Amino acid sequence: MKKESLPMPRPARPAHSATVTASSRISRDMVRVTLSCESLDYTQLNHTDHYVKLLFPPDGASYAWPFDPAQIREELPRDQWPVTRTYTLRSWDAEAQTIVIDFVSHGDTGLAGPWADAARPGDQIGFMGPGGAWHPEGSHIVFAGDEAAAPAIFAGIEALPQDATAEAWVEVADAEAHLPAPSHPGTTIHWVDRNGATHGTELVRAVTAAGVPSGDTRWFIHGVAEMIRHLRRFLFVDNGVAKPDVSISGYWRLGMVEDEWQASKREFTEEVEASEAQAAANR
Repeated sequence: MKKESLPMPRPARPAHSATVTASSRISRDMVRVTLSCESLDYTQLNHTDHYVKLLFPPDGASYAWPFDPAQIREELPRDQWPVTRTYTLRSWDAEAQTIVIDFVSHGDTGLAGPWADAARPGDQIGFMGPGGAWHPEGSHIVFAGDEAAAPAIFAGIEALPQDATAEAWVEVADAEAHLPAPSHPGTTIHWVDRNGATHGTELVRAVTAAGVPSGDTRWFIHGVAEMIRHLRRFLFVDNGVAKPDVSISGYWRLGMVEDEWQASKREFTEEVEASEAQAAANR
């Protein structure tokens, strides 16, 4: 009987300490926080979707930053482990040794958003990372995502060669929630306003209505998982787009906090892939 091999555990990412140097509200629903971090290896930041996992002590924790996450997990019960929230690096400055993170903020809802709202110079926070592995390649790129993906989309646009072209669809709550966006001579940014619609539905409508461009095209599509399900079907099943040309995954899911989504993400992806395979077989 063949013994199934277990997946290799992911290597532990180092924990870093960062200090807030500036914060500002860049739109009605977005707060930008600049953090100083001397321990980060900025020479390794060569992608546009780099992300970090911010570390928050749970309510009632007996500890505060700085702490050793591995030691906490070894010595304390699970309900006292640090809570992580994943955020894309909007930008970084190797010379100044700073990183910039944009936080979606809706008042006192959530964990990281309220922290960003209250962040002031001198405040400290820990994070794990960075991760990330994508940067724009090819002559034409299609970007699509919601507020959670906007920092990576905008970083990708800023990294485009001058002779490249791109179309970007960015979904936000409404016209008052539009964000400061980069300018690139070959790029058009389309704002997709939900105006009360369920997250992702208007973005799916806009991207599918635009169709698949002719010629060599690469895709970067991230955001709510329900939108990812539909756009995967549109690309891979309905239009036969090659998977290596597409970076697509759910950053979050409706009705779930990050811990719940991360615990179920593999199962979600497997179910979606099986559905796509069945649909392709039936065509």
